[in-house]
Amino acid sequence: MQSSAVETRAEEAPADFAAFLIARNKLSPMALERARASTGQTQDSLVAVLSRLALLSEQELVAELAAFHGVSAASEDDFPETGLFADKINRRFLLHHHILPLREDVRGIALAMADPGYEAALKAFAFFSDRPLIRHVAALSDIDAAIERLYGAGTAKDTYRNLSENADEAVSEDMDRLSDMASEAPTIRLVHSLIAKAVQTKASDIHIEPFEDRIRVRFRHDGLLREESTHPKQTGAAIASRLKIMARLNIAERRLPQDGRIRFAVRGKDVDIRMSASPTIHGESVVLRILDRGNLELDFPALGFDEALHASTLRLLERPHGIVLVTGPTGSGKTTTLYTGLLHLNKPEKKILTIEDPIEYELDGINQQAVHPQIGRTFDSALRSFLRQDPDIIMVGEIRDGETAKVAVQAALTGHLILSTLHTNNAASAVTRLLDMGIDDFLLASTVTAVVGQRLVRKLCQACREPYEADGKTMAALPDSLPRKKPAPATLYKAAGCPACHGTGYSGRTMIAELLEVDDEIRKLITGKADAQDIQRTAVANGMRTMHRDGMHKALAGITTVEEVLRATQET
Repeated sequence: MQSSAVETRAEEAPADFAAFLIARNKLSPMALERARASTGQTQDSLVAVLSRLALLSEQELVAELAAFHGVSAASEDDFPETGLFADKINRRFLLHHHILPLREDVRGIALAMADPGYEAALKAFAFFSDRPLIRHVAALSDIDAAIERLYGAGTAKDTYRNLSENADEAVSEDMDRLSDMASEAPTIRLVHSLIAKAVQTKASDIHIEPFEDRIRVRFRHDGLLREESTHPKQTGAAIASRLKIMARLNIAERRLPQDGRIRFAVRGKDVDIRMSASPTIHGESVVLRILDRGNLELDFPALGFDEALHASTLRLLERPHGIVLVTGPTGSGKTTTLYTGLLHLNKPEKKILTIEDPIEYELDGINQQAVHPQIGRTFDSALRSFLRQDPDIIMVGEIRDGETAKVAVQAALTGHLILSTLHTNNAASAVTRLLDMGIDDFLLASTVTAVVGQRLVRKLCQACREPYEADGKTMAALPDSLPRKKPAPATLYKAAGCPACHGTGYSGRTMIAELLEVDDEIRKLITGKADAQDIQRTAVANGMRTMHRDGMHKALAGITTVEEVLRATQET
């Protein structure tokens, strides 16, 4: 094929794509040096390395390549439903060059390429066709995922051919072979691209799930899981093993759950990843919790605390002793609230110790420990040892049993400030939960100073939210005391969906919370062993704003929706 058959305007662009990026302030010289060092080690192209190291987001990289080469960008909507030319080309070739045939028409063959300037790939593609080639640029991870989906089954020269149909048995017999497969370039690229894309899209978790005929990958955004991609069944063992190698786990152990940590660089910054691998009937299920310190906002107003709640919380944290609890279900942001409180209290004159399971973020100036039950380091044993360390403030990741609760109460009685969490539906239920654990009512009344109950709700995308007038049913759900700009009906907002929020109508999450301050009246109820409902009613009568009411305030302010508030608070 003659080079003139390739439709391009690359000759109009600068000769050096790296210089183009630097000139447009998209890449620093230091980052370029790091990328070029990686190309020398892996023999990958600069574009592939920029994508793998996530020095630019995939969207930025696609846009810059399109501008540099003068070609149009292709998205997943442009990808074919079946693999084109599957009888002439194989997946190994396509994956190696990160190139995907899109369509064939009167103009020629349209190709999606991760690097439209990769002439060697075009020359190789020209061997089986003399049709003109029309270049488009697309995200590397999207191309590779499409190749896996379209060319994975029945391809004679499959990248993962060395994984037999009985992969589990083969892996058990030959761990060295599995380690080799986990270290192959396609596996490394796939794993790295999944993590980089999750970080770039601000996903909180990656779920890699094996099924009988496929491997499903889902990302959790704003608390909800969405399917990201699927991959051939044969890739599952290699993906799990690659992640185990990164987390320094035992790749030979596939019968028992394993937990580990991975530190991964995305766009020049380190991201901590918590990994959990668990056996299922079709292979190992892997969940990666992404702990992006760059996106962590340890600030009460940023978390969703309004001015009054913020002031009350800080006042209670400043007390020299007592127990402050944060309650809510798993995934409601309890640890983040505790970390925010610790950062407020973290001063040179204070010694702070924590015992956590696991340590989610490392906090400078604070002594942190992780539980290790195998050697006897549990919450209660660590808490006992802490008392000999002369601390001022102690954080216990969670009060799970009566023994830990008793030690926490004793520590508070001896002049320490204790911060911890409980799994209860609301703030008032924390009192009855501790009583059920065997804590004496008079000790509880004299040590617990405050309980924060919280939930996370999705925030409306401010770019596309739509106002509407609430109907009668919705108005009935709004507390009468909420301030309104006009008597009725109230103006609320609903999710619409736009490219900025990936069509969901939501972007990010915020907290709705209630603060139960233990005053003299509440103490009398505790010593009288009143139930949670009585404590809740008294606290509300004394001015406590419930999670439901806090959520409705945020709905009226256009921060979230009534539906989100009701979903989060219906069980409270």
